[in-house]
Amino acid sequence: MFALADCNNFFVSCERVFRPELNGRPVIVLSNNDGCAIARSNEAKALGIKMGAPMFKIRDIVRKHNVEVFSGNMALYGDMSKRVRWTLEEFVPFIEVYSIDEAFMDLRGMNISDYDAFAKEVSARCWRNVAIPVSVGVSHTKTLAKIAASLCKKYPKLRGGCYMAREQDIEKVLRKYPVGDVWGIGRKSVAKLTDMGVHTAWNFTRLSEGLVRSIFGLTGVRTWRELRGESCVELDDRDEGRQSICVSRSFSHEITDCAELSEQVATFAAQVIEKLRAQHSACVEMVVFASTNRFREDEPQTALSRAVLFDVATSDHRKIISSAVHSLRDIFRSGYGYKKAGVVITKLIPESGVVHSLFEDGRAREKEVKLSSMLDNIKHSFGRDAVRFASQGSGKVASAHERQSPHYTTLWSDIPTVKIE
Repeated sequence: MFALADCNNFFVSCERVFRPELNGRPVIVLSNNDGCAIARSNEAKALGIKMGAPMFKIRDIVRKHNVEVFSGNMALYGDMSKRVRWTLEEFVPFIEVYSIDEAFMDLRGMNISDYDAFAKEVSARCWRNVAIPVSVGVSHTKTLAKIAASLCKKYPKLRGGCYMAREQDIEKVLRKYPVGDVWGIGRKSVAKLTDMGVHTAWNFTRLSEGLVRSIFGLTGVRTWRELRGESCVELDDRDEGRQSICVSRSFSHEITDCAELSEQVATFAAQVIEKLRAQHSACVEMVVFASTNRFREDEPQTALSRAVLFDVATSDHRKIISSAVHSLRDIFRSGYGYKKAGVVITKLIPESGVVHSLFEDGRAREKEVKLSSMLDNIKHSFGRDAVRFASQGSGKVASAHERQSPHYTTLWSDIPTVKIE
């Protein structure tokens, strides 16, 4: 058996933990630069606010219905996600974190007599420990567990937990479940299935395996088998780390000055390094890019990029940041307003697998390692912005987040104060 724990309207739920008066009110959370809605409460969904709706298109709805609007607060959401994960780990020896608001739980080999009660207890404890509503679905496969979890959101009577295992129950659900909502079936596949008259998950399971294989390949067959109760998607217990890391942002205003854009790129490079070193990897290649606002047809357009190959795979702060800044300055073209930039590192390998050149200065390399380790320790103890390189300037990204809530759980200065009189 597998279980999926899915946090309901997660970003909105995080905001409501510290603003309980928002329960029952329409709430949305906006993306980078307050561009579009990336999370909506059920009340906001009922008003017709769609996922990804640009703020300028829903401004009238927001104003008319007094919708509470928040800028994305990823530091808060990441910390709350970690707290939910800690609660899940109280129940099972292994979980697979699928996304910031979803995690699979391995129930195989566990002595659980009542899976439905188990699912409801996991949901209840997440609420008690973190005050985040979590839907928990249990079934024979990961795909069916995701469907079971989705039922909890639709039917409050399930009290946050759904055990879906009997054949007749699975068939009843799949006959009404849209095929486009099935995990693993993308938009292009939905279009093909619709042309074939396949509209529900049950219709999809009635196709022959050979037909599914010929049209959708092995991935489609795997989903087909999962829906039929055969476990084909194993829990991923590997800790290999990402094979590439990207940090990019759209800016709140167009940047025309090379020095200002360089500061932004230096900050992106620093954030990339933080993620790189967290997984104990080193990179062989880096790409720096910048582009203008493609929606401004009245302005001149350009897109710049530069790839950098390191002679020896590295995770050194100074080397990566200085290379990123110099690359940006080399490709910068004046006369344009740059709206987006980023840094991507690829060809990542474990730190233990770095092969050093015979011609390297061993003492210099040792100093690099000590300096980077010291920076890691300082940032871990005092926060990301405790130490910055001069090329980062203020270290702040030029993005709009006028409606961002306090960092209640990640900054000492933002911890809520309670007064008892």
